[in-house]
Amino acid sequence: MKNFLGEETPKKGQIFKGIKLIKTTLKTLLKFKREKIPGRKSKLGKKKGYNYKPMKIIVLSKRAAALILVACVLAVSLVYGYRESIATATRYVIEVMAQTNRLVPIYRVQQTEKKLSISFDACWGADKTEEILSILKENGDIKTTFFLTGFWLEKYPDMVKKIAEAGHEIGNHSFTHPHLNSLSEQQIKEEVTKTHNLIYQLTGQSPTLFRPPFGEYSNKVITTIESLNYKVIQWDVDSLDWKTISTENIVKRVTSQVSPGSIVLFHNNGENTTDALRQILPKLKAEGYQIVPISELIYQDNYYIDKHTGEQKPKE
Repeated sequence: MKNFLGEETPKKGQIFKGIKLIKTTLKTLLKFKREKIPGRKSKLGKKKGYNYKPMKIIVLSKRAAALILVACVLAVSLVYGYRESIATATRYVIEVMAQTNRLVPIYRVQQTEKKLSISFDACWGADKTEEILSILKENGDIKTTFFLTGFWLEKYPDMVKKIAEAGHEIGNHSFTHPHLNSLSEQQIKEEVTKTHNLIYQLTGQSPTLFRPPFGEYSNKVITTIESLNYKVIQWDVDSLDWKTISTENIVKRVTSQVSPGSIVLFHNNGENTTDALRQILPKLKAEGYQIVPISELIYQDNYYIDKHTGEQKPKE
């Protein structure tokens, strides 16, 4: 016999396999339940021959819910022969499990005060770096965070020293600016430690903040970097100065998107970065914002990171 898809319907044995799969999965799910919530007695009271008891509701985690769905879909697949549903269910449970265990960097910080951080990534070129330092000085001696790559440190050691001498924080941005997700744990450690040592030799600073190249990360990348006593930092406001967009657009993007706790991304050699900074910094100050290095914005301990927003929040 064939179903409406033109596939052969299963034999009796397959049906029993589907039922058994559901039973087994439901038993397994009891290990994953979060809590039991006492229900209420039925308002219908007691009827002859019936004894109503309080109902208990089991609240399951995303993991458990995903397993229920997959078990049912697989059972239906066995019974009715829907081959595509097996692949769909498998993809779904992988996505749910990945989200449940996913690690994220710090994108922004929960703040009640009007504080934010400005950061600069330095990979190629240094023509505009000294002008950036002058602009920061002119606007109240603002202190920021510069994330430097190893090859930039080697090429511009004097500029690195000027950044540090101006009182800015130095962060680690890897040595060769690779795609870290494609590297082994040992290779990631080498990228970080080699740059760390060079920063210390040139500036005397021992960096504790790391920004992954291309903003690319994974659980492996985060756990490996954190094992080296670093915090992984992203951003929630991208100036897009690396795209060589107009000064007006950079100013509009940044000033319209910042909020207390924001981390803003700039680059040290963007075509219109300096012109945009000359307008952005006075605007932020006029709105009452205090601009601080990232290490002064973030919580150093007793915190968690929201997996959906990347916001660092204090534990209560």
